[in-house]
Amino acid sequence: MQIFRGFHHAALAPACALTIGNFDGVHRGHQAMLALLRSEARHRGVPSCVMTFEPHPRDFFSRLQHNPSLAPARIANLRDKLEELRACGIDQCVVLPFNQTLASQQPQAFIDDVLLNGLGVRYLLVGDDFRFGARRAGDYELLVHAGREQGFDVARMNSYELDGLRVSSSEVRAALARGDMQASAQLLGRPYAISGHVVHGRRLGRELNCRTLNVRFQHWKPAASGIFVARVHGLHDQPLRGVANLGVRPSLDANDVNGGRVLLETHCLDWPTALGPEGGYSKIIRVELLHKLHDELKYDGLDALQQGIARDCEDARRWFVAHEAHNGTGAATRHATTRRQTTRDRI
Repeated sequence: MQIFRGFHHAALAPACALTIGNFDGVHRGHQAMLALLRSEARHRGVPSCVMTFEPHPRDFFSRLQHNPSLAPARIANLRDKLEELRACGIDQCVVLPFNQTLASQQPQAFIDDVLLNGLGVRYLLVGDDFRFGARRAGDYELLVHAGREQGFDVARMNSYELDGLRVSSSEVRAALARGDMQASAQLLGRPYAISGHVVHGRRLGRELNCRTLNVRFQHWKPAASGIFVARVHGLHDQPLRGVANLGVRPSLDANDVNGGRVLLETHCLDWPTALGPEGGYSKIIRVELLHKLHDELKYDGLDALQQGIARDCEDARRWFVAHEAHNGTGAATRHATTRRQTTRDRI
């Protein structure tokens, strides 16, 4: 998949089949939409293209209004969103910076400048509640009229249900917020995971006899937090079992090297000797969060913290023993068959 920041690139295809959205989590509803987009793109002989935004529009408006509560909890960082779009077979992705210029652009100007002159849209797929342009004045009817007048097809797709539950980013966020990793895996079609480069930390794990792989979550408001049974990919030919802490580590000094940042710290229960003690640094890993043990706790001193870590490791080992026969509870197929479609997810 080719990735473009903005749409002023000579390497962009002169025409495409396009869908637009935030695609936070790339859940099963998104996957169904992307499968339809790919089919329509093949039919027309053009590449499939996703337009997404960074930051999330609600992040932008929350800062503009000085109201952090308006920002959504983030399911995925940009790296993981792009990787899931790639896994869905999308040909190209355009990441637009959501800023004041884009927020104030009139709907017809967006159609002319971005969709037609910028991307050469031949087919546009949106949700049935899709709105765009300044004050969200643009809607599906405007797109249909523009398509007839300016020569591109427009379609809309309703949302996706799984066992009677509407699949949406909001539902994924709710499942992660309550620590229901099995429900989130069902909605996503895969275990919830975070990836990134392993970075240096305070090296406190060495003092506690519990080395960790540190990955920064590049958003201040993650959808999940707490202590989790985890599985680490990217370090060994087999995934490694572990315990992960996603959050702000309340037991530590806020002024330490990673202070003030959301961090995913993962301790592998059985570290491969061949990797050596420094073998994780700078590697890109993917950490699946399989089961939540508890929320983050503030321990009274390092001794108490070390005892808490030991308990978490033992609980994680017991969890793996209980679930190994099932080949990893929470594992799910990446794609699923649409059962019924109703109201469109607000992507």
